[in-house]
Amino acid sequence: MGNIRAAVTGLEAWVPEYKLTNHELAEMVDTSDEWIMQRVGIKERRILKGEGLGTSHLGAMAVQSLLEKNGIAPDTIELLVCATVTPDMFFPATANIISDKCGITNAFSFDIGAACSGFIYALQTAASYIEAGHIKRAIVVGADKMSSITDYTDRTTCPLFGDAGGAVLLEPSDDENGIVDFLFRTDGSGKKHLHMKAGGSVRPASHETVDAREHFVYQEGQSVFKFAVSNMADISIELMGRNSLSPEDIAWLVPHQANLRIIDAVGRRMGVPAEKVMVNIEKYGNTTAATIPLCLHDYRDRIKRGDNIILSAFGGGFTWGAVYLKWSLG
Repeated sequence: MGNIRAAVTGLEAWVPEYKLTNHELAEMVDTSDEWIMQRVGIKERRILKGEGLGTSHLGAMAVQSLLEKNGIAPDTIELLVCATVTPDMFFPATANIISDKCGITNAFSFDIGAACSGFIYALQTAASYIEAGHIKRAIVVGADKMSSITDYTDRTTCPLFGDAGGAVLLEPSDDENGIVDFLFRTDGSGKKHLHMKAGGSVRPASHETVDAREHFVYQEGQSVFKFAVSNMADISIELMGRNSLSPEDIAWLVPHQANLRIIDAVGRRMGVPAEKVMVNIEKYGNTTAATIPLCLHDYRDRIKRGDNIILSAFGGGFTWGAVYLKWSLG
């Protein structure tokens, strides 16, 4: 790590207006509010409606709000990174499209695909450019239109996902606050437990793949649950240990919002009390790369400048990791 720290100096999120409730889902598949709440802790999720609206719309709405509320001119942004697994199209990058929609013309931009870990991967990637002194102002976006790859005939996965976008502004810190440290890991053998069967170069889209409903999220829930709990907790504990942090030193744990039972288990394993764990999954479901910025946005009024925060995530790949930052906003 260099002497320069990258600090979060702005934060915004955006969710669609439409709420898909458990009661509505129960009219679509064999499920119930009680069944969903007991297993994953989700009451409703937001769904993006409208012809021609994709992930770039979710991201652009968050970025536009970020620029306007912070009085930032779009042409002063030097980098925009978008974490997503539901890009508008294979190319160009959704980050490029968001930049265009928001008038960001002097930046380079690209996507990161690390599933539910995508936001923290993108955050550290952008921070590294600032820490190296190459740029002074970056935007990191986490956005996913998960409804576009959710099979609403599959009762095991359709209650899980929602649509949202979140964005943070990163700038060099003028004090000790900012991103302090991170740890990331990958285990590609986990792909068999969580993936999309078709649509890539190995199995391109065809009548056969569409008829077989292979363009939706496929998940083996029990396997993913075990890997998520152990890896999110263990890597966060390792990160805390190498920075001499005890659970008492942590103001907030911000876990990826995949499943309430996973969130509770990770907090217990880390020794972080429930009142220090950010949770908003009941309102939004799993929005993949957007869950962490959406959580931070929901809790923003409760976070204090200088608070020690651990961001922790686990996603398809398998990918997982944790980021330690000292909060920069007042």
